[in-house]
Amino acid sequence: MHNRTSPEPTSGAQPGRLNRRSLLAASAGAAAAIGAAGLPVLATGTPALASGKGKGKGPKFRVEPLIPGKNRGIILYSVRDRISAAPDDSGVPYGFERVLARLAEIGYKEIEFAGYNQSTEILGRQITPTEIRKILDDNGLVANGTHTQIRADTFQQQLDIAEELGMKNIGTGSDPTSSAYKADWDAAADTWNELGRQARARGMRLYTHNHDVAYSFLLDSGPTDELGRPTRSSGVRRLEYFFGRTDPRYVFFELDIYWAYVARYKHQKYVDAAGREKTDLFDPILTVAERTTRFPLFHAKDGNKNTAVPNGYEMTPLGTGDINFQQFFQTIGERDFHHANWEQDTAPGGLANAAQSLDFAAVSYQNMSELTIYTKC
Repeated sequence: MHNRTSPEPTSGAQPGRLNRRSLLAASAGAAAAIGAAGLPVLATGTPALASGKGKGKGPKFRVEPLIPGKNRGIILYSVRDRISAAPDDSGVPYGFERVLARLAEIGYKEIEFAGYNQSTEILGRQITPTEIRKILDDNGLVANGTHTQIRADTFQQQLDIAEELGMKNIGTGSDPTSSAYKADWDAAADTWNELGRQARARGMRLYTHNHDVAYSFLLDSGPTDELGRPTRSSGVRRLEYFFGRTDPRYVFFELDIYWAYVARYKHQKYVDAAGREKTDLFDPILTVAERTTRFPLFHAKDGNKNTAVPNGYEMTPLGTGDINFQQFFQTIGERDFHHANWEQDTAPGGLANAAQSLDFAAVSYQNMSELTIYTKC
């Protein structure tokens, strides 16, 4: 866990801020692999070297934000402790009205919801979607999505709420199925294609959010178990199979970048139909780049590598961990289409540090805003 003090600087970096020298070096180190995959490798040198300035020749470049300001968001799960907090004397914002005002002050423009309730002590009753929408509008905020239950029997009611809040995307924090078998993913695809069609009819996109297990391998070949189910794998990953079974007009995705890198660490090996162990490294960047417009939303969640823990990473504020967001967003392209929502599951500080989640939100926004790209004038 982190306390309110920003991480200590390294190599001259400011506390809690991106170490740009390390970031650019990491991008350059990955350039060969990205180029070999046929994807663009953009300039990662200093502005002077990248533009040829100082030599009186060469193309002119301008610096632009890698994630446009209007597309920088936060999922409220990161600050759930303050959304749900009852009125207190800590001086830290609580409830939708105060917390959303603080997030707008930090600079966030978009909000992804993780529920629509707050403490009933604030209003003497539960807040309504209409009241939440007014708070959004009053603070110049836009709802870009939600994590809610996606079920056929309640989907229209969820669309009603999403429409009231002005969302263009509606989704869930769960995988379409937790199964390892094709038949269950086929059934889920049928359901999601139909619900996605309903969402599109009302001007919205339906999306699903991944955890690491979504990028583990299907059991789809080899000998069967006592229930007649396959026990080995062809090497196809669960969610990547789902990509092909769903209609790109109706079903979209929100990549949780942290969990994608956890998947790269955890899900490397499978046993093929002949019983041979195979290794296949999952690549989060290439997974998105090959179908980039199926990913309108991302969870920009950072982590420090730590092989002593099961996931191989520990969550940390954005820009203070080891995940190379510069390389990720620079390579996948479509800057105006993609929306980045900061998330950190471990942000709340509890009673000992009531301000921690909002402090982390501020650090993470600052680092998100400092990701830049050089484009030709």
